[in-house]
Amino acid sequence: MTMKIGNVELENNIFLAPMAGVTDLPFRLLCKEQGCGLVYTEMVSAKALSYKNKKTESLMQSHPDERPSAVQLFGSDPEILAETAKTVSQLPIDIIDVNMGCPAPKIVKNGEGSALMKSPKLVGDIVKAISEAQPKPVTIKIRAGFDADHINAVEIAKAAEENGAAAVAVHGRTREQFYSGNADYDVIKAVKEALSIPVIGNGDVFDPISAKRLLDYTGCDAIMVGRGAQGNPWIFSRILHYLETGEILTEPTPAEKGRMALCHGKMLIDYKGEYIGVREMRKHVTWYSKGLKGAARIRNMVNRAESFSDLERIITEYFV
Repeated sequence: MTMKIGNVELENNIFLAPMAGVTDLPFRLLCKEQGCGLVYTEMVSAKALSYKNKKTESLMQSHPDERPSAVQLFGSDPEILAETAKTVSQLPIDIIDVNMGCPAPKIVKNGEGSALMKSPKLVGDIVKAISEAQPKPVTIKIRAGFDADHINAVEIAKAAEENGAAAVAVHGRTREQFYSGNADYDVIKAVKEALSIPVIGNGDVFDPISAKRLLDYTGCDAIMVGRGAQGNPWIFSRILHYLETGEILTEPTPAEKGRMALCHGKMLIDYKGEYIGVREMRKHVTWYSKGLKGAARIRNMVNRAESFSDLERIITEYFV
């Protein structure tokens, strides 16, 4: 199902959620190959960008094959966010997203991420400032609320829409929940019913059936897959196939998972060098091995891997 966010045309409505330490360029490209409609960078600090931090700038490296794509910024100062967005908008990206849902204590303590859920006026000011500073569509990603006593996603989403947001993504959990319990699809549904701009539902999508359930129940325009894509880039092609045909494709075989893990490892090492690439690949191989015979043993071995040849040996031996 094609859709638009602002003036950006998207081939389908199944998106990859931004995830710190996960959605780097190699992973985004793998998900795009599997049919993902829109990919997001890891969250990028607006303040660090304003100081020209090289490590932060590297998070925004992009490739023509991943477009359309979104950069996700985080911060709480409308002026800094607007200035940063002006610079970011000149890069080969299509959408600027603002993180208003990250539950990490150090982010929240700084008044950023899901701490912004406490201040609808500030949310509106941020969206307005960024929208007026540059021409790309501005979106936000929020949670159901800060805690169970303050479920205010509808109010926050309305503040964003009134100030120029082109779409809102809603994770159906509070900050207090982090990633525990179940996502509340009633909140996503309420946001969808309250807005006229596209609403993207997020939470508990781990397979084609849960993807369809989220779409059907909430009536949202798109869905965002987060943890369900870890070690599982095929989730996008499988969801799309199911939505189009009603048929569930068989899951990839262990050998197919192994080939994907090796391809991922090579891309990561080409991109970040062997030392960093191998260490970052450890968690990915653990995710790829989920459900395989000897998964615990694979995890123990891969956490000691020092080189690509170590990874290759483990994958070749166990992913069969």
